Amino acid sequence: MLALLTVGVALAVAAGRAQDSPIPGSRFVCTALPPEAARAGCPLPAMPMQGGALSPEEELRAAVLQLRETVVQQKETLGAQREAIRELTGKLARCEGLAGGKARGTGKDTMGDLPRDPGHVVEQLSRSLQTLKDRLDSLELQHRTNVSNAGLPSDFREVLQRRLGELERQLLRKVAELEDEKSLLHNETSAHRQKTESTLNALLQRVTELERGNSAFKSPDAFKVSLPLRTNYLYGKIKKTLPELYAFTICLWLRSSASPGIGTPFSYAVPGQANEIVLIEWGNNPIELLINDKVAQLPLFVSDGKWHHICITWTTRDGMWEAFQDGEKLGTGENLAPWHPIKPGGVLILGQEQDTVGGRFDATQAFVGELSQFNIWDRVLRAQEIINIANCSTNMPGNIIPWVDNNVDVFGGASKWPVETCEERLLDL
Repeated sequence: MLALLTVGVALAVAAGRAQDSPIPGSRFVCTALPPEAARAGCPLPAMPMQGGALSPEEELRAAVLQLRETVVQQKETLGAQREAIRELTGKLARCEGLAGGKARGTGKDTMGDLPRDPGHVVEQLSRSLQTLKDRLDSLELQHRTNVSNAGLPSDFREVLQRRLGELERQLLRKVAELEDEKSLLHNETSAHRQKTESTLNALLQRVTELERGNSAFKSPDAFKVSLPLRTNYLYGKIKKTLPELYAFTICLWLRSSASPGIGTPFSYAVPGQANEIVLIEWGNNPIELLINDKVAQLPLFVSDGKWHHICITWTTRDGMWEAFQDGEKLGTGENLAPWHPIKPGGVLILGQEQDTVGGRFDATQAFVGELSQFNIWDRVLRAQEIINIANCSTNMPGNIIPWVDNNVDVFGGASKWPVETCEERLLDL
């Protein structure tokens, strides 16, 4: 009888321990204890919650501490329940042994009389044992589920979800702001580019107008090239070049009041010879004609600020040359680069003397004034033809280089303007 009472007390103790196990989902705030206090089984004191809202990081830290404490207490409960099961199993085995001894012999037990129906007691103990095992399995299953899923409190999950939603909204707002800034920057860049292109187009149009002067010429040859300053960057350029020549006539109208010397009305340079054909008045020297760097002085006087018609002829045979001013022959000579053909493929410049082909101009040799009707023929014109051109009785463009608008480019501030009529130029003489 005493043994049965002992078993009942043990069952009651085990059931009480099972009922005192922590409720799943409870919240704890734990503090550190010394190791000896933990070994002595001292209960962990609960830390009171601080007032005020916690940040997400603090809530996460508290949840982790709570999960750790829950796992520790569940492990302790499982250990206690296993110990109770082992104790009850041992007592049950002793009871069954005592019941068998009574049936075999004395019918007495050292611990007292057994009840007449020991099977009933064994059945009750078996049911209690099965209940404890079910309880233990349930706790272990819950423990594994909590550990595998890393379960968090529902309120913390809600806070975390709210925080994630807020971060997502902030990110979307930032992306939208960046897209707006990108669109605004693109619009500003497009507007700036259009404004820049419009300004450049206006400047190019203005430069073209300055270079061309007034393009509404009465005829393709009714224009003049203006070279107002003595610099090394104002000049005109003939687009066509010369073929190989054994004779030529060059005629032009010019007006200049520069002093000293009018400079270089025109120059023709070829590779290897910068002074293939040059007309120049430099400093106090007379006007000179250079052919293949050979020099002849011409008796011409044109620095009075009036329009003058100039013609120069030359032939390779004996190097014969002639100089005409306003239809009158003022000079002639020979032995100017005799038997030297004019080389083809060079560059013909108005207003500058070339030290290399097409460049290296010297400002002191630049022409200052106006030029018009620059024509070149591949033969020596007769004196009467030159007189007719000079007195405006005939219009006779050059068969090698004619004076037409689309054959002359101007650079560096030189410009094209409508020219006075031939009769008006004659009145200026």
